[in-house]
Formats: sequence, C-alpha cells, structure tokens
Amino acid sequence: MGAPYYQFCPVAKAMELLDERWTMLMLREFLLGATHFNELRRGLPRMSPTLLSHRLDQLQHAGLIERVRDGADVRYALTRAGEELHPVVEQLSMWGIRWIGELGDADLDPKLLLWDMHRNLDRATAPLTRTVIALQFPDARPGQRQWWLVIHNGVADVCDADPGYEIAIDVRCSLRSLTRYWRGDVEWTALLGSDDARILGPSDLSDALPSWFIRPGYAAVPRVIGSVGVIGS
Repeated sequence: MGAPYYQFCPVAKAMELLDERWTMLMLREFLLGATHFNELRRGLPRMSPTLLSHRLDQLQHAGLIERVRDGADVRYALTRAGEELHPVVEQLSMWGIRWIGELGDADLDPKLLLWDMHRNLDRATAPLTRTVIALQFPDARPGQRQWWLVIHNGVADVCDADPGYEIAIDVRCSLRSLTRYWRGDVEWTALLGSDDARILGPSDLSDALPSWFIRPGYAAVPRVIGSVGVIGS
C-alpha cells in the first residue's frame, strides 16, 4: 500500500499499511458500523467510487477486512486485525478534538454532518411516529442549504429533497454552529443563544430534539487552550 520505510520498527511497518490517503477514514467507517459499499460512500462523500473499490481490495489483501457474499448481497466485515485498530482510531479522534483548533470552511459538509447524526439516533428517546426536521444552513454552498431528517420507528433518513411530509421542527442555523455543537465545542443552550440559530415547532418537540441524537464520544473530550491550529484550511 504505502511506500516502504525500510525500517524494522513496528510503527514504520504499520504505517506502510495505514498511512495512505483515506485508509484510516475507511477504517473509521467500518468501526462505526458500515458494511456496504454505499454506506461507505455516504460516510466518505469526497472519495471517488473507483478509489474506494481499489482501497477495499487493498484492505482485503492486507487482511484487515473480508468480503462476504450472500446471494446478490455483498458486504464487508472487519477481521480480527481490523477490529484491533478500534482503540487506535478512537485515540486519534480524541487527540484530534483536543489538539487541533478551529475548523476551516472547507471542512464543513452538511451531508456528512447529517449522515453522522442519522447513524447516532438514540432509539430510546427518538419519536416512534414520523417526525420531520427541516434544516436550513444559510452559510452552506448553494444547492446544499436545505436538508431534511425523517425519523420513523427508531430510524432516521437523510433527505436532500423535500420528502413531502408535514414538518414538525424547522431548524435554521449556520452549518458551522451545528457542526461545532455536534463536535462538542459548544452546548445546545449556547447554540440556541447564538444570533444565527432559530428553532420553530411545538415546544415539547423542540425541547426534546437534542436528546434524540447521541453525540460522538469525542464530543466530551476536554479541549486544550492554545491548540495546534487549523490544518489544511
């Protein structure tokens, strides 16, 4: 995969396998529960399908994943070697949230944000009846400013076109603000108190809204003042 370092050091040998672009993010997606090609695509929207197929072949050849066919269905599963990378990926996310500073504008992606929220739906608290959340991000790129989350029977769907159901909650805020909330940089009350946030809907639903989603574990990691800074902005 990656270029050889020609060192016996195990860090060097591991990085020959893992330091190629997208590889660690693919492993992140597998560890978050992705098993199918299209699920990987939605979690890695800027990775081309051709490159994804190539990387899947490489990871399979390296013994980190296995390809499982059940009739016409093809899914991927981590092997024992792949599963053992779980704490590595988790520690990287914790280090990144603690030490890497503010996000650059290019890091903000509504599709990826809502995809991550949808797969972290808390089925214990989310409404069982169909509930539609309409979201408007005025600061997003043209064509990516309106989205819908449809919650029904403990499952959430992300829509980039109006699904045609009655809107229960209307959320209007900057993409940056909602991303910062999801990452744990600010809390829900601070988001609501900002000038660019507006949530309309019945109070029982709007008050319960943040409890329907479980923020990633790294959201609780304390930040370090004077962090490394923005990379690639």
